[in-house]
Amino acid sequence: MKYLAIVVGIIMTLLAAVYVIAFTPFGNDKLRPVIEQKINEQAKLNSKLSTFRLTMSSLDIVLELDKDNSIYVNGAYSLFGSSFDLVYKVELDKIENLKDLTSSPAQGRFHTNGTVKGDEALMNIDGVSDVASSDTTYHVELKEFNPTSIIAKVKSADLVSLLKLGGQKPYASASVNLDMNFKNITPHALDGDVLLQTKNGKLNVPLMKKDFQINIPATAFDMNLDAKLKGDDVDYKYILSSNLAKITSSGKVAPEPLNVDVKYNLDVQELAVLQPITGADVRGPLKVFGTAKGGKEKMVVNGISDIASSDTTFEAILKEFKPATVKASMKNLKLASALYMVKQPHYADGSFSLNVDISDATAGNLKGTVVSTIKDGVLDSAYMTKAYGFKTPMPRTQFTLTTNTALSGDTVDSKVDVASTLANFNIKKARVNLKDSSIVSDYVVTVPNLDALYFASERHLKGSLSANGEFKKAKDLDLTILSKVAGGNVDAKLHNDDFHADLKSLQTLSILEMLIYPEMFKSSLNGVLDYNLASQKGVMKAQLSDGKFMQNQMLSLVRQYAKVDMYAETFKGDLNANINKENILASLDLLSNTSSIKSKNTKLNSKTKQIDSKIEIIANKNTPLTITLKGDATRPQVGIDARDLIKQEAGKAIEKEVGKLLKGLF
Repeated sequence: MKYLAIVVGIIMTLLAAVYVIAFTPFGNDKLRPVIEQKINEQAKLNSKLSTFRLTMSSLDIVLELDKDNSIYVNGAYSLFGSSFDLVYKVELDKIENLKDLTSSPAQGRFHTNGTVKGDEALMNIDGVSDVASSDTTYHVELKEFNPTSIIAKVKSADLVSLLKLGGQKPYASASVNLDMNFKNITPHALDGDVLLQTKNGKLNVPLMKKDFQINIPATAFDMNLDAKLKGDDVDYKYILSSNLAKITSSGKVAPEPLNVDVKYNLDVQELAVLQPITGADVRGPLKVFGTAKGGKEKMVVNGISDIASSDTTFEAILKEFKPATVKASMKNLKLASALYMVKQPHYADGSFSLNVDISDATAGNLKGTVVSTIKDGVLDSAYMTKAYGFKTPMPRTQFTLTTNTALSGDTVDSKVDVASTLANFNIKKARVNLKDSSIVSDYVVTVPNLDALYFASERHLKGSLSANGEFKKAKDLDLTILSKVAGGNVDAKLHNDDFHADLKSLQTLSILEMLIYPEMFKSSLNGVLDYNLASQKGVMKAQLSDGKFMQNQMLSLVRQYAKVDMYAETFKGDLNANINKENILASLDLLSNTSSIKSKNTKLNSKTKQIDSKIEIIANKNTPLTITLKGDATRPQVGIDARDLIKQEAGKAIEKEVGKLLKGLF
C-alpha cells in the first residue's frame, strides 16, 4: 500500500503540473512564448500571440501574424468529448506581407468569420466572407475530421481581386458567381452540382499587348459552367462567349478511372487572345469541332477544322494520353493565311495539301507516311526584293512542291521535288535520324536560265547550270558539289566553314561566254580554291594551258603596228588570287615561246568595285607594253605605256580599244 500511495502521488503531481502549465493563467503565460516560437519557425514570420487563454473548457486566442493580418478563435470545447463550439475570424488585410507563408506573389485582402460546432463524429463549419469583394456564404460538414459535404455561394466576386489573390496579373475583369451544392463529396459517391458564371468580362488590352506583344480589340466575354456530379460521373455544359471566340463543350466525364465522352467546338476570331493559356505565338481565326471518347488506356479524338482556309479532318488515338496513331487530311490550305497565322512575312501564295497516316506514333517506333504538295505557288517578288535588298526586282517566280515521307522507327526518309521558273531542286532520299538529329541527303539542283538570277548575282549570265551532291549534318556539316560546267568539272566540298573546290579542264571560252565577256582567250583551266566562310578568306591557284588569243582589235593593232602576231602564240601559265573578305589580290603570268603577259598584285574590291592593276605585255621579246587600270572597275582609267614598241598613233588606238574591251569585260 505504501508503494501504491507513492505511485498515485506521483501521478497526481504530474497531472497537477500539466493542469497548471496548460490550463491556468500562470501556465498560459509560460506556454505562450514556446508556441509563438514554433509558429514563427514553421511560418517564417514574426507573429505574436497577443491573447492566449486556455482552460479545461474554453479557449481565447488572438494570433497577430503581423500588424495587418490577424486570426481570432474563441469559444468552448470539451477536452474529453472532442466537441467544439467555437467562433473564428480571419482578417488578412495585406496578404502580400505573408509571401513567405503563401510561397506566391499573392496580393489583396481576405476576411472571413464563422462558427465551428460539433464533435469528432460530426462537425459543422458555417461562415461568411468578403473574398474578392463578394458576398460569400459557406457550410462544410466533416465526419471524423474529413469533409463530406460542402455548400457555398459566392455572389459578385471581382475577378481582378481573385487573380491578385492567386498571384496573377489582372489580364481580365469580370463579376464571378459560384453556386456549389455538394451533398456528398465522398469519392465514388459524389452527389451535387456546380454552377459557375462569369459576367461582364473584359480583357485588359493594354496589359495583353505589354506582356504578350499582341494587339487585340476591346473584348467582352461571358462564361457559364453547369456541372452535375453523381457517383463517378460528371455531366457538364460549358460555354465561353466573346466577340473574339466562342468555346463550347458538353458531355460526360468519369474522373477515376478517367473516361470521357464529350463534344467540343472552338470558334476563335483571334488566336492571339489565347496565347496566355496555350503559350502558342499564333494569330488569326480558327474553327475546330469534334469529339473525344475513351480513357487512359485508349482515347479517340477526332475533329474538323478550317485552319488557314483549309478543309482539314483528323483522328488521333491516344494511349496513356500520348498519341498512338494519327490520321489527318488537309486540303487547299492557303500559304498566305498560314504564314500570317504563324507571324511570318508574306513569302508566297499557293495551295498546300497534306495527308498523314501514322499507324504507330510512339517514340522510337514510328511507322507511317506523310505526303504534302504545294500547287499554284507564287513567291512574293516585291517582298523578297525588299527584304533581301536586291538592287533589281526579283522576277515573278512560280513553283510547285511535292514531298513523300516515310517514318520508320527513329528514321524519317523523305523524297522532295521542287520545280520553279528559277530553278529545280530534287532529293531522292533525305534521311533524318530522330535520336541524334543527324541528316543525310542527296540533291540535284538545276538552273535552266542563269540570267534569271540577275536580281541576286547582279551580273548577266548566259546558259544553264546543274549540280548534284550529298548533304550531311551531324556533329559536323559536310556538303559535296559535283557539276559539269564550262566544258569541264567542278568537284567541291564544304566541311563546316571550310570550302574546297577542284576545277578540272574548264574551258575559258565557255566561262567567258557564260559571263558574257568578250571571247578573247581560249584555254583550258585547272585549279583549286580554298575558302573559309567564317573568316571570308581564301586562296585560288589555277593553271592555264593551250592558250590562244581570239581575234580582237587591240592585238590586231599590235600586229599591224608592231609587226608581232600574238595570235600565233600558244600560252600557258598561272592565275592566282588571295581573297580577304571583299578584297582580292590577283596575279597572272602567261608565257609562250616568245611572249609573256603578266600582272602582279592586281587589287580588286568586290564591294566597292575599285580596281588597281598593272598589266605588262612583252611581244616577241620586244620592249614591254604596259597597261594600267585604276578606279571604278566598270569604268576604269586606262593608261598605256607603249614606249618604242609602236608609234604614238598606234598607242592611242590601242588605248581606245583597251577601254572598250574593259568596259565590256566588267
